[in-house]
Amino acid sequence: MIKIGQSLINGETIRNQLRLNQTQLEIVERMSASQHVFSYDSLDQLKFELKLRNDIVETAKALNDSGASFASFSRSRANPAYWHLTDFGGFQLRYGVKPSDAILDIFMNGSEYAFECSTAIIIVYYRAVLQSIGARSFNRLFPAILLFDGQFDEGLGLTTQDLSKTVILPGDVLYFDNPDYNPETPEWMGENVVYVGNGFFYGHGIGIMGAADMIDNLNTLRKPGARRSAYLMDRVARPDFASLARYSTDSMP
Repeated sequence: MIKIGQSLINGETIRNQLRLNQTQLEIVERMSASQHVFSYDSLDQLKFELKLRNDIVETAKALNDSGASFASFSRSRANPAYWHLTDFGGFQLRYGVKPSDAILDIFMNGSEYAFECSTAIIIVYYRAVLQSIGARSFNRLFPAILLFDGQFDEGLGLTTQDLSKTVILPGDVLYFDNPDYNPETPEWMGENVVYVGNGFFYGHGIGIMGAADMIDNLNTLRKPGARRSAYLMDRVARPDFASLARYSTDSMP
């Protein structure tokens, strides 16, 4: 269910008021069909979430096509013109570099980059937010970016919810756990993914595929004699859409 102010709004009303692409249509349909209430102070706030979710999906696809490689933290690499590679395999924004330029370079010069799936998710978030609020607001909001294993600026406002309290929507981040991973390759203990819609997920180093194929791929990366299958965990991560909406002057593409 979708609630704007004090009123419940059906999906058809929203579809009639807004020009939505296929990703955004799926979002509205899943929200409307859910027993859980998605509440917004205004239509503009909902419009911003639809835009940012779409930008997360498009950014995930762009990162998949960027040429950036998968690597463990010890083998991570980044363009030294924009990033300082830390001792623990993170990317620290260089002094004097605009955050927006550094994030966009990952997508323009992907072959110079290699990182784990958790870092990929943070990169997706930053680039999508950049697309949604513009470079000026982005650079003011995120002046000192560190890209590393789930580290994120509080401005993103990331939270995790149990799927018993919500429904999976395009732009959500989930996790496939691989409990019997091979200890010689701990980077495959699981895969952070973006749900890109229509039953498909993007995972850095694996690609874009359905849940069954994602599980099959992880199952090939288990220790000898493994008996427990990889599986999709029942939790979902999301940024604080309402807070980020304050930095946007135009909520729709």
